[in-house]
Amino acid sequence: MAILTSQKRDRSDALSREARTLTPGGVHSNVRLAGPPVFFDRGEGAWLYDVDGNDYLDYLLGQGPNFLGHAPAKVNDVVAREMRRGSVFGAQHALENRAGELFLDTVRWPERVRFGMTGTESDQAALRLARAATGRGKFVRFEGTYHGWLDNVLASTEDGVTSPASAGQLPHHLDDTYFLPYNDAASLEATLAAHDDIAAVILEPVMCNSGVIPPRPDYLARVRELCDQHAVVLIFDEVITGFRLALGGAAERFGVTPDLAVYGKAMAGGWPVSALAGKAALMDLFADGVVHAGTFNSSVPACAAVIATLTTLREEPPYEQVEKHGSALMDQIRELAHTYALDLRVQGLPAAFHVSFGPQEPVHDHSGLAGLDLERYQRLARTLVDHGMWVAPRGIWYVSTAHGEHELDVATSRLDAALAAETT
Repeated sequence: MAILTSQKRDRSDALSREARTLTPGGVHSNVRLAGPPVFFDRGEGAWLYDVDGNDYLDYLLGQGPNFLGHAPAKVNDVVAREMRRGSVFGAQHALENRAGELFLDTVRWPERVRFGMTGTESDQAALRLARAATGRGKFVRFEGTYHGWLDNVLASTEDGVTSPASAGQLPHHLDDTYFLPYNDAASLEATLAAHDDIAAVILEPVMCNSGVIPPRPDYLARVRELCDQHAVVLIFDEVITGFRLALGGAAERFGVTPDLAVYGKAMAGGWPVSALAGKAALMDLFADGVVHAGTFNSSVPACAAVIATLTTLREEPPYEQVEKHGSALMDQIRELAHTYALDLRVQGLPAAFHVSFGPQEPVHDHSGLAGLDLERYQRLARTLVDHGMWVAPRGIWYVSTAHGEHELDVATSRLDAALAAETT
């Protein structure tokens, strides 16, 4: 595969113009407004192919769901077979039990699971459960974390001030939230001591949506202790980290067990499925007055995709391979940055990491991102796309089980060419 220094995108450009007459901005998710208007024809493994015939080595992976690569046959064949018997029944079906049993046996710590469609939905269900269980109304979250796009969780923090992130949001929708800096156990301790109206603490165990910031040593364990002391429900948002960092997600990786956790993305081979899992004492409230509903929850294709994906991850554990590729790729980025005298920095875990410009010191919270030149990286991301590297403008890179030695060689060549273009 050739190194692409320029691409023709005539068909993509035409489709983009047409799309803007059909849907706002020409996209169906606002996240895509930040990326180049490329229209894809297909994906296979670690690769994407656009409608103009250009190929791209993919480190965005659909914003994370394609942990097994694009169009994994072991998942899609099972889903296609099961869907021939129907998709949505408005009632239970046998695959639900199989998927639920496999999920619980894989993650190990939860006692119950309920499947949904999106992480946003399941996060809301988790917060509702926590309020019902504690009789309290507010929750703690952390600056820069993401828990969906709904009014009570979509927020932006600048210079320590948190406000709604979208036009049309009412500021009072955030009044039930205490916003704290991530990785600061002392601030959480003080907040829980000062307020008796907190039902839950919700956090990404690794701040993947904002700089891929890992927890400091013992931070998550301290959060667990504080929640126990104040009878507060601890919720892990594992939409990104679940099944990506380990079979048991971040809970396994860091040895800290939450009361509830939300999963998505990597758990279903690219199919739209989420899950809320946790202790029976909390989860069983769904059968006793706490409402959570959805026409497409636990559909046949969703459950078939969960079964096939988790079976693959259990029978062929990919984590050593993913760690190896991710580590080597991070090293290559650093080496090439040094070659071209660029202050490019890499932070995170091999399975998901963040690339940006700025000082090399680790960033530990959202405020630390202010010292990075994120806009310059956005420009570099467009150059990378022009050289056949499909990456997110916000800096997160995902590694899949389909990324191997060949992909590492191609990534190195295309990165080299893109960085050379950046410095000329």
